[in-house]
Amino acid sequence: MAALERIKGAGVTVIASTGRPFPGALPWAQKLGLDGPIICYQGAEVRTLDNERLLDHGIPHDVAMEVIRFARDRNLHVHAYRDDELIVERDRPEAHRYSEHAGMPIHLVPDLETAMGPTTPKLVIVADPAVLEKLLPEARARWKGKLNVATSTPDYLEFTNYNSDKAEALKFLADRLGVPRDQTAAAGDGRNDASMIAWAGLGVAVQGSPDEVIQAADG
Repeated sequence: MAALERIKGAGVTVIASTGRPFPGALPWAQKLGLDGPIICYQGAEVRTLDNERLLDHGIPHDVAMEVIRFARDRNLHVHAYRDDELIVERDRPEAHRYSEHAGMPIHLVPDLETAMGPTTPKLVIVADPAVLEKLLPEARARWKGKLNVATSTPDYLEFTNYNSDKAEALKFLADRLGVPRDQTAAAGDGRNDASMIAWAGLGVAVQGSPDEVIQAADG
C-alpha cells in the first residue's frame, strides 16, 4: 500500500485491471484508494466508480451458446453474466468456488440460452487445471478470430469478445487520458494479462507467471 501511495503521489494514474465482474472489482479498487476507471470482465468493459460504462464489448448470444454447448458436451461447469449477475444452470461445487472468489452470489436459471441477454461480458469454465491445460489450445483453435480465450487462474478458462481484452481496454483508457503508450506500465501473472503486458510501454510479469506471460514482459 505504501508503494502504491508513493506512485499515486507522483501523479501517476493507477487503474485496476481484472477479470472480475464490476461488482466484485469495485470493493478492491475502493480498498486500494483507486479513483480511476476499472477495467473489468477481462477488458470487455471499462466503468467508472459510479458505474458509468465507458467501454462495452460483450460476446454475441450465438457465439456464447457455442461455448456453453462445448462445456455441456464435456460435463464442465460454465457460467455467464446478465446485468452483473452470475448465472448458472446447474448448482455445482465449481459455481460456489467461483462465487466465493468473485464475491458474487449465484443465480440459478433453468437455461442459459434463454436467461442471457443479447450479449454476455464473458463466459467462464471452471475445472481442474490439468483439464483446462488440455482444453486451452483446443478452444483457442476452435474460436480463433472469434473469441479471446485465456486462463486467469489455473482453474478458470475465460472467454471474451475477440475485440476486447485487457490490452485493448488499456489502450482505450490511455487514449482517453492522453497518455502515450510508452508512458504506460502493466503488471500481472495470468495468461489473461499477457496482451496487456505486451502492449504497455513497460510490461512486468509477476514471479511464477506462465511462460507466455513472462515472454510478453520486458526484460
